[in-house]
Amino acid sequence: MTDYSRAVLELTRDLVKIDSRSFVSNRPIAERIEAELKDFELERLDYRDRDGVEKRALVAHRAAADVAQRDGATTSGLAFSGHMDTVPDTGWRTEPWSGRVENGRLFGLGSTDMKGPMAAAIVAARTLPKGVPSTLLISTDEETTKAGAREIAGRSVLARIARARAIVVVEPTKMVPMRGHRVHVQFTAVATGVQAHSSTGRGRNANWDLLPFLVEMRAIHERLRSDPGLQDPAYDPPFSDFNLVIDNHGAAVNVTVPKATATIKFRYSAKVAPGPVVEMVRDAARRAGLALSEAQEGAPPELAPTDPIVELCSRLVGAAPAVAPYGTDASELQALAPCVILGPGDIAQAHAPEESVSLAELTAAVPLFMQLAQEIRQ
Repeated sequence: MTDYSRAVLELTRDLVKIDSRSFVSNRPIAERIEAELKDFELERLDYRDRDGVEKRALVAHRAAADVAQRDGATTSGLAFSGHMDTVPDTGWRTEPWSGRVENGRLFGLGSTDMKGPMAAAIVAARTLPKGVPSTLLISTDEETTKAGAREIAGRSVLARIARARAIVVVEPTKMVPMRGHRVHVQFTAVATGVQAHSSTGRGRNANWDLLPFLVEMRAIHERLRSDPGLQDPAYDPPFSDFNLVIDNHGAAVNVTVPKATATIKFRYSAKVAPGPVVEMVRDAARRAGLALSEAQEGAPPELAPTDPIVELCSRLVGAAPAVAPYGTDASELQALAPCVILGPGDIAQAHAPEESVSLAELTAAVPLFMQLAQEIRQ
């Protein structure tokens, strides 16, 4: 059996050493990945994010050697999807981009989510026999807006030429196939006050205007956890996430806050209608006199347990399919082909200080990814 451990280790470590937090340009890591794909046709999808930062999504495809005889001018097979960006390095007490290896684990920001799994998919894709088509859909901004995946789904010519029969999104699932997951609506409510020294009585603290809205948001949060009509028992937990973050934008404690922002991420599955919750949030913002904006992902991706790609993944890994409470690029990439989420590593490691991934798990994923690509082609 071929040993892929060295290739996976070197690529994972190289990717981890590159800072690709979502608010910086991912061009350096994109260029490192491009160097691994010299035998592929490559499409660069360049864009600027909402803050004007230069970003690049990649689509890479290598057609089967016998494509002309089998499919005319196009092909059909399996695509692997991963993302280049990471969350911020909050809470790290050691170097987040060290790529150090200890006790069979590689440490670094994004090692599990998802530079290690992406490295395993890249090694698998480039190692496939020439008779098997090989496609990679590599996004960025997955951790924030899903903009990279939307660029691929919306304007990639090569992705449509590749004509993937299915997409495996290689997020860390402990190699348990996820047949679906939740997506989110992100609400941003802004209260505006008047800044002044708090002792003078001349200002107006925006937090007091925000409070009535927050009281109603807490009621929604509690209802989501108690109302079976707003839950999906297929998920763990069955209730939807409704997470709140409050920002006073650096105001000091002796200043009347001029701007207070409440950001809420509401995650829901295919069986939960988001409309009632969205309307409750809108109504509460109107009553409180707040400016409200919304950012919504695509529809929740969800395949039946009997879907052929789900059954194939389950058979090869020896695990029953499940569903995931978090979101992935599948919410956007499902426009191209059915998506299953399947990758090495543990999501519990993601977004945490001292994030690490098992090198043995990454290496074991390579031949399994290759087998998936070969069997879906048959």
